[in-house]
Amino acid sequence: MKTTASKMEKQWFTSLQGYAFISPWLIGFFLLTFWPMLQSLYFSFTDYSLLEAEKWIGLANYKKIFLDDSSFTNSLKATLLFVLIAVPVKLGGALLIAIMLNMKLRGMFIYRTVIYFPSLIGASVAVAILWSNLFGKDGLINQLLLQIGIEGKNWIGLPQTALATLIILAVWQFGSSMVIFLAGLKQIPSELYEASAVDGAGKVRTFFSVTLPMLSPIILFNLVLQTIGAFQMFTQAFIITHGGPMESTYMYALYLFEKAFSRYQMGYASALAWILLVIISIVTLLIFATSKKWVHYETEGGK
Repeated sequence: MKTTASKMEKQWFTSLQGYAFISPWLIGFFLLTFWPMLQSLYFSFTDYSLLEAEKWIGLANYKKIFLDDSSFTNSLKATLLFVLIAVPVKLGGALLIAIMLNMKLRGMFIYRTVIYFPSLIGASVAVAILWSNLFGKDGLINQLLLQIGIEGKNWIGLPQTALATLIILAVWQFGSSMVIFLAGLKQIPSELYEASAVDGAGKVRTFFSVTLPMLSPIILFNLVLQTIGAFQMFTQAFIITHGGPMESTYMYALYLFEKAFSRYQMGYASALAWILLVIISIVTLLIFATSKKWVHYETEGGK
């Protein structure tokens, strides 16, 4: 009995030590993440600004968003279009570059550094301003087109092309996905490629039969990560296009920001934030649900 009691005391003391070590993170999580989330959920059911106390209005914010708010619909459409185009193109480009950088060539580390450099800059204000200068009416892109006799457009100022400039910027910063793909490529056993060569498979067949199945868990990880990030795209639209022209680049996060910090409708903005959370959760769950059909794992029978 004494031995059992002493073991339980040791286990309890060990558990207490563990919680003591992670207590800074736990305190930060509950104070800076969990509690603000609960507050925003409460505010979403109120009429609240920073200047006056909140008033409980129930589902009025949500009813107005879904029934009377055309800007909500436009921002959601622009964001969904951005996600549907930017994420697949970005991942496809990242995978292609990763395959190229996986080749055994002299000085490859230099190429990897240069190609990854745009992602080191991040989605900063400086990059957004640079992009405005590139695709503006008198920007570098139009100057280059003039050299070959083509008159350029105001790419940022036209509803037909403004969103495309933001998509190109998102695709250009593919470095993080590329590095993850490159790490996954290096983990694929060389024996699989040797067996594929013995069977007479060409490069294209090997890519679809060996490389893609073995990389499918990495693709799933990158897809979820980039999809969540794309739904929250804000800086580029705020700096480059300001949501225009004609709300063609009026991203959901930009609309949420304006409601909260320009119009001080904190309750309404909280409702928008929770709707975005639900949308991202649904999309993520759909990705995981479909992953059972295309993600291959080496264990559990490849499922």
